[in-house]
Amino acid sequence: MAKAKEKVIKEEPIEKQLWKSADKLRKNIDAAEYKHVVLGLIFLKYISDAFEELHSQLKSGSGDYAGADPEDKDEYKAENVFFVPEIARWSYLQGKAKLPAIGKEVDNAMDAIEKDNPSLKDVLPKVYARGNLDPTSLGGLIDLIANIALGDAKARSADVLGHVFEYFLGEFALAEGKKGGQFYTPRSVVELLVEMLEPYRGRVFDPCCGSGGMFVQSEKFVAEHQGKVNDISIYGQESNQTTWRLCKMNLAIRGIDSSMVRWNNEGSFLNDAHKDLKADFIIANPPFNVSDWSGELLRTDGRWKFGVPPAGNANYAWIQHFLYHLSPSGSAGFVLAKGSLTSKSSGEGDIRKALIEARLVDCIVNLPAKLFLNTQIPACLWFLSRDKANGGYRNRTDEILFIDARNEGVLINRRTKELRNEDIEKIARTYREWRKVTGNYEDIKGFCNSASIERVKELDYVLTPGRYVGLPDDEDDFDFNERFTALKSEFESQLIEEAKLNQAIRENLKKVKLV
Repeated sequence: MAKAKEKVIKEEPIEKQLWKSADKLRKNIDAAEYKHVVLGLIFLKYISDAFEELHSQLKSGSGDYAGADPEDKDEYKAENVFFVPEIARWSYLQGKAKLPAIGKEVDNAMDAIEKDNPSLKDVLPKVYARGNLDPTSLGGLIDLIANIALGDAKARSADVLGHVFEYFLGEFALAEGKKGGQFYTPRSVVELLVEMLEPYRGRVFDPCCGSGGMFVQSEKFVAEHQGKVNDISIYGQESNQTTWRLCKMNLAIRGIDSSMVRWNNEGSFLNDAHKDLKADFIIANPPFNVSDWSGELLRTDGRWKFGVPPAGNANYAWIQHFLYHLSPSGSAGFVLAKGSLTSKSSGEGDIRKALIEARLVDCIVNLPAKLFLNTQIPACLWFLSRDKANGGYRNRTDEILFIDARNEGVLINRRTKELRNEDIEKIARTYREWRKVTGNYEDIKGFCNSASIERVKELDYVLTPGRYVGLPDDEDDFDFNERFTALKSEFESQLIEEAKLNQAIRENLKKVKLV
């Protein structure tokens, strides 16, 4: 029996084995803090491996490296490799892993790397000398991570480390629950968005980019479809500095240029970091139903071409922000609360009508429940296209594709569901075939329907897929959490309007008294 158990453990993927071992070393540190400890070390191992490989080539002095100085920073810059000073090299730190002051050594290493690599300034964590991190556990973690990409895997070290980094991001998000959803969009949702949008080349933008999963998946998509990774460029913005740091590390470990991924604490609405950008693809998962998005300060903003979004809910502000940044032939795919498909409060219904009449809505996907860690609010995917007449596909100007995917996916624990590869392929293939000039698309009752704009107009511009694919309205439309959130948003908007009215009355009374 013991041998059978041992065999199962050996057959587990390396990332699962590493996660279990790393989690055992966590002790009294919560997941939110521990993720920076672990991910920082994985990143350090990655840049050290890349440095050591080039360092040995420069030291050999053969071929193109004849006469090269292995300690010349410019040699590494020319090869797009981070320069790692001696006190930050993995071999040096592993040699000190058993010392009581190992935490201070790692913090010094992070400082030294940032000093020699300006693009990493203020990115790396310096949390290793804190009192709640046991030096013995930290040393154990360093030894554990040292075993990643040894032997035959050394040549593909970056791939292995990148995969481990991505896997750990997901596991930490699960461990953190609701808070984890603030920096991580579930992998299966990201894969679905990318598979449907097919960002082969051009500018890819995410104005609420979290830890960078949309960018990583876009690059993977291009590589897996035999395209050229250099054909796409990445633009992003994030308002949470801690999350932005994770994003910068996540992209660096993949060799993705993150120079255009910006941070400011005001966020995309108040301080748009890419004002002049017109992107070919926008892929995003903005926070659901946000009420404190500074809407009152932006009532006359130039982005609101289809109507002023309510101050109490940012959903339609995000939609118009995305459209503002789309190129004339650009496409966008993003996650929103399902209430955005039906809401009529505070002018949202009028904005949705204007978007539909402008022939911008291409496809709507109803997602299964329990996909997201940070909310139980039902979600959907919107796909917008600036050029539905062509854009390399058939003319779909007067149609919208509706897909109801609520029955897809499997539970991975009691609270969380994920889409399987076959679910992603089924949904994405439906959209791709529908867009193709010679596509093999057909309506499937209960799953997908290509509806005319006239049909959408008949249903009062409601975009809930169940209305079109043949599910009962009550089954598809009502959700207590969603309805409660919508009512709360509507109530907050009314309070704002009442406050304005009261202020106007007070101002008028003052004038009367003065007379």
